[in-house]
Amino acid sequence: MYLRVMQILDGVLVSAHIKEQIKHEVNEWQTNGGKKPHLAAILVGNNPASEAYVGSKVKHCEELGFDSTLLRFEKDITESFLISEVERLNNDDTIDGILVQLPLPGHISGDSVINAISPGKDVDGFHPISLGKMLLGQPTFLPATPYGIMLMLEYYKIDTAGMHCVIIGRSNIVGTPMTILMSRASNPGNATVTMCHSKTKNLKEITLTADIIIAAIGRPKYVTADMVKPGAIIIDVGINRIDDPTKKSGSRLVGDVDFDNVAPLCSYITPVPKGVGLMTICGLMKNTLLAAKQAKELIG
Repeated sequence: MYLRVMQILDGVLVSAHIKEQIKHEVNEWQTNGGKKPHLAAILVGNNPASEAYVGSKVKHCEELGFDSTLLRFEKDITESFLISEVERLNNDDTIDGILVQLPLPGHISGDSVINAISPGKDVDGFHPISLGKMLLGQPTFLPATPYGIMLMLEYYKIDTAGMHCVIIGRSNIVGTPMTILMSRASNPGNATVTMCHSKTKNLKEITLTADIIIAAIGRPKYVTADMVKPGAIIIDVGINRIDDPTKKSGSRLVGDVDFDNVAPLCSYITPVPKGVGLMTICGLMKNTLLAAKQAKELIG
């Protein structure tokens, strides 16, 4: 019988702790002659969710003592123009990190734009060189959301060695990088990893063997109580908006996990919101500070 009391993995608490560390590091860095880290964000179109995400990133830059530049473009710009803007930022020595807010309009290849970012400024960790170095265990920028998840597990001192980690979702942004990070010889890490996705057969049978479930499939309340064994650790990456007539806005945010029914079974679980999303920001900011330090080393 499972008796442990469920604990919330609190993104507000952990991100506040990490941001204080970053602020201290930035102050120390500037005292020793370093310049403010400078993040450039590119936003194409007027997608409300993208507007909110980019706005949050810019706000966090100000809070942590970073400089930031937000470049807004109409949704009908050409792919070649956007790539030329990325290349301009690559050549601007005052810019340390570049992020392109996804998704982009359908006529623009996200891969082509991400590939155009200089690997030394790829603070979202999406460039093929960044991903390749991560696969090989070499120093690099980690994708921001997986990085944030690892930081959260580290903060709560969760020893994942030998655990069975089931990851639901195979995106290059979350699912695939998480399989690498959770299986590498580190802590957090040293887990036995199974990647599942929309075509996986007998998903419930697999998740019921999981010590950790990382849900990143983009479907509201996809992971239900009958898929979770007592004592499991649940990391919910999903951010889905569903109708809710009780809310003034008429909708609310939920994750990929049916939180209300799954939480009582768990040892640990992340909420949505105020969970992994805040940790993603921490991963991005830590990458940007690292980019500034590496740029200083290259310039001398």
